[in-house]
Amino acid sequence: MAYADNDGISLYYEVDGPENEDTVVLVEGLGYGRWMWNWQRERLTNDGYQVVVWDNRGTGDSDVPDGPYTISQMAGDLEAVLESADIDSAHVVGASMGGMIAQRYALDYDRAESLALLCTSPGGDDAVPTPPETQARMFDVPEDADEREAIRYKMKPAMSDDFWTHNDDLVSDIVDWRVESDAPESAREAQAAAVAGFDASDELANVHLPTLVAHGDSDSVLPVENADLLYEGLLNARLAIFEDGPHLFFIEQAESVNDALVEFVDDA
Repeated sequence: MAYADNDGISLYYEVDGPENEDTVVLVEGLGYGRWMWNWQRERLTNDGYQVVVWDNRGTGDSDVPDGPYTISQMAGDLEAVLESADIDSAHVVGASMGGMIAQRYALDYDRAESLALLCTSPGGDDAVPTPPETQARMFDVPEDADEREAIRYKMKPAMSDDFWTHNDDLVSDIVDWRVESDAPESAREAQAAAVAGFDASDELANVHLPTLVAHGDSDSVLPVENADLLYEGLLNARLAIFEDGPHLFFIEQAESVNDALVEFVDDA
């Protein structure tokens, strides 16, 4: 077990794969622990990459400081993790809120070698927000729901109906992982405040790193139009849109996403 420290905040991380090889660091989304990357973690290590996974502040085995948080603070957390792990450069892969952290990290620090931005947004006035019905589903859980029912209720908009219907065992496993490592409600709200305050829209042209922008075209959490904004604003980006992909498209379509991700990192 390894921990980094950022201004007194303890951050848990793990390093897998061969030493002295290129490193990929994975940055998870709002409320989720490092389980979120189970599908990408194995593929990347099998392909010879060293992989870092870690828990954002408020999540999993990391500390739960009082909120609200900012994306800048969490980018600083990522810097502390890579410094603690003695990693000089890394390909930074972020999904949803993790993609926002990745953008801020590339702007504020110099260890990023490339970026992969999955199902995320640049923020700002032109960003397409989470639809009200999705927000209600994610944050207004029925009062009589137990912990597992609440997680299922909140998670449903991030998955396709077909996947939800035909993968009940896997959904149950995900619920188990979330019960074990999800951010408590106070930290979830603190992370949500960070997302709400994020805006890198006027700074995208300052990101010169090779960047993969990947998104599902059926994302009802952060609509796919946000991928277009990122692609148009970044100077060195490629765009990959996944047909019928929901917010958690990198789980539902893991094989195709992993192929695109590995091809990009290999090239970068």
